[in-house]
Amino acid sequence: MKGEAARSEASSKQRERWLGSRPFRTILRIAAAVGGAALMAGGLGLIWPEPDPMAETPPTADDPASLAPLPKQPVMVLVVGLDGDGLNDMSNQAAPLGPANADSLMLLNVSAGGPLQVLQLPIELAVNLPGQDELQSLSATYRQGGVSLTADVIAEVVGLDEGKPDRYVVMPREALRTLVDGLGEVDVTLNQTYSRQDLAQNYSVNLQAGRQTLNGQQAEQLARHKANPGDEEDRRRRQQKLLSGIHDQLNQPNAITLLPTVVGALSLQIETDLTPPEILSLAAGVLSSQEAPEISQLQLAPRVGQQLLRELKPDQPLPLWPLLANEGAGS
Repeated sequence: MKGEAARSEASSKQRERWLGSRPFRTILRIAAAVGGAALMAGGLGLIWPEPDPMAETPPTADDPASLAPLPKQPVMVLVVGLDGDGLNDMSNQAAPLGPANADSLMLLNVSAGGPLQVLQLPIELAVNLPGQDELQSLSATYRQGGVSLTADVIAEVVGLDEGKPDRYVVMPREALRTLVDGLGEVDVTLNQTYSRQDLAQNYSVNLQAGRQTLNGQQAEQLARHKANPGDEEDRRRRQQKLLSGIHDQLNQPNAITLLPTVVGALSLQIETDLTPPEILSLAAGVLSSQEAPEISQLQLAPRVGQQLLRELKPDQPLPLWPLLANEGAGS
């Protein structure tokens, strides 16, 4: 009897570790997510028109719709930028050393004819994760539960509608380099010089102040550079410059004709539930607007002392976004 009781107690503890203190609620959420995924797959069929049975023709430089049919409805995409070089790398060669973390998190809202809306999410945000006694950083969600847990936590934090985000893209560092090099470099203007060498992570940055034309490796340096552990906000501002530079490059006359080749190369390096034609459709939706991207950040409470984990500014009504994109709120 004692042996059975011990086994029962061990089983109960293991179940709680995996499912949390309220396993029934967790099981219901998993079931709802599976069911929602099936419904979403059918619902998203309404966003993109049926493929044209006629032979494809090369896109024209001045017509985004020639790239792919524009999405019929707004599409929200979660972008997870990893601190690993490739999707299947055993080690990220970064800090903390080990499996890849989410080094950058963004929500993109794409609607045909409207500006691209971008929400940069603070990876240092303190969140509660299943099976963890202490608060964890938002960046740790990918390592602990992959893109599914990351999307679930972000949806709860931001207050997204059920079923959002619609799709996801996981990008390691090599995919960022491929994107920038495929588009033919990007222009940014830096307000200071950045110089650092980290032999432990095989990483260096050497970018001069002023207007710069960045190749893929230099773009990675700018996106990755962090002068100290508390430099996340400044790094997000640098990443904004890179996002704007990529958007400007997408609007260059020859960019549309390059995109099918770029997307083909990226499809070998990223993890996503978007098909290549759907990625091209989203790109066409972004290019259908002449407006600059609307880039927002969540409002964070002031940092206390040397704390690394951050909290949201209290008493903010949900949803926190995309309403923020129209209010121009920052961190």
